[in-house]
Amino acid sequence: MFFRKSNSSHDGESVEQQHERKFQELKSSLGPLTGRSQQYCSDACLKRYLEARSWNIEKSKKMLEESLRWRSSFKPEEIRWSEVAIEGETGKVFRANFHDRQGRTVLILRPGLQNTTSLDNQMKHLVYLIENAIANLPEGQEQMAWLIDFTGWSISNNVPIKSARDTVNILQNHYPERLGVAFLYSPPRIFEAFWKIVKYFLDPKTFQKVRFVYPKNKDSVEIMRSYFDVENLPTEFGGNATLQYDHEEFSRQMAEDDMKSAKLWGLEKHHPNGLMGAEVAPEPESLAPPAS
Repeated sequence: MFFRKSNSSHDGESVEQQHERKFQELKSSLGPLTGRSQQYCSDACLKRYLEARSWNIEKSKKMLEESLRWRSSFKPEEIRWSEVAIEGETGKVFRANFHDRQGRTVLILRPGLQNTTSLDNQMKHLVYLIENAIANLPEGQEQMAWLIDFTGWSISNNVPIKSARDTVNILQNHYPERLGVAFLYSPPRIFEAFWKIVKYFLDPKTFQKVRFVYPKNKDSVEIMRSYFDVENLPTEFGGNATLQYDHEEFSRQMAEDDMKSAKLWGLEKHHPNGLMGAEVAPEPESLAPPAS
């Protein structure tokens, strides 16, 4: 009887050593990268793609290459607040002024305040804010938290299935391991039918990060409070803070962040209309970690 000999060169490796080897293999397999692709594919970025695909090199490489194609087409780093500001007028999605207990940036989503009909622009707005949330992560933190408030949500203003599918696709396929947790706070009963469809779009890793919280359910409220300080958490999510969205002030903050983003990506040229251009300036010698 014959037995296949194991690959002795990898025998006895620790998990950390396996991961480091696979990281180096993925990095080598990509070949030389240039421009924004090179900037996007930081070491931390490659490790997130590996983690998202359970450290399978082939699957991670395929996922990353698809993201690079998407970024080349969608150009998320070129989106400026002035292009999507109309989407933010009601405060349906915005970056909160507090973090969770792990120091993660928090995005607040209020689908009941939907104010436009263009799905393309809605996705552009969401991608802009995902990039902004990532750019504002504290040092050493790679993930963000989502708080979704269903106040005012009804079947008449619900998010179309296509929009939900596109959101899930963008988040889990092009921003792997960026979502730490998503709290769906007090969704109405009618949402259950919608959720039964949406959950099929979620991969297991993303699905495990979704938490339903109901104000009258003590256990779910305690889970929420284990993630957030109640003094920071808005009353809409069971906390003690007042949630106030000031569109003018938020727009000012985003304009400042746009300048930082343009500098980071080498997009500091201006068009005559005052918007940041898409031209790629020579890359600086050293760059902070990009919003990847």
